Amino acid sequence: HTFENVFEVPEVVIHIVKYDMVQQMSLSSSEYAKGVNEFNKSGLTEVPSVMVKPPRVAEAPVAFECKVLQVIPMGSGGGAGNLVICEVVYMHIDEAILDSEGKIDPFKLDAVARLGSDWYCRVQGNAIFKVPKPLDKVGIGIDQLPERIRLSKTLTGNDLGLLANIQQLPTIPILDKLENKEVVKKAIMNGEEALHQLAHHYLEKGNLQDAWSVLLSSELN
Repeated sequence: HTFENVFEVPEVVIHIVKYDMVQQMSLSSSEYAKGVNEFNKSGLTEVPSVMVKPPRVAEAPVAFECKVLQVIPMGSGGGAGNLVICEVVYMHIDEAILDSEGKIDPFKLDAVARLGSDWYCRVQGNAIFKVPKPLDKVGIGIDQLPERIRLSKTLTGNDLGLLANIQQLPTIPILDKLENKEVVKKAIMNGEEALHQLAHHYLEKGNLQDAWSVLLSSELN
């Protein structure tokens, strides 16, 4: 009854669900009659909030106490939903999920993401990966890549995004300084596509420098 509740009391608590509470969370979404205490039904622990009336779930690793600012209908047809815009006024974070620097460790958080139908995703293991954010520099952009790289049939969109997240095009490398230079020499002999395949291999490993060296090595001849 969330939609009804936000109009009766324009305050909510939004939680991040961790893996070891997902079944209890799912149980709480059952169509219980209005007025039934879903904390009791799910076995989750009810804890008073600090700044809003609705209580929060003690087991949740992160909880956001929020004021409801606006509810926007997303349509009138079947399946249409409503967008509830909130302001976070207080946040609870379990210190057990923090790393040595006081930041949230995604592996300790062990969050669950909702997919479609009955499907969920556990944010753990190989599902967690880093994408460096270009906040301290402005990348040249894919439009500034050399045409033979930009129009490659081998390099993927992710590859091009990594290559273009530099402030200026690298200078032509010295082949003798390249790692696995014999592999690079062989790729040069086999043509442009072979170089792009090798560069793709390096990019998959996160080695941007060697990828650029490989792509520019054909200019040494």
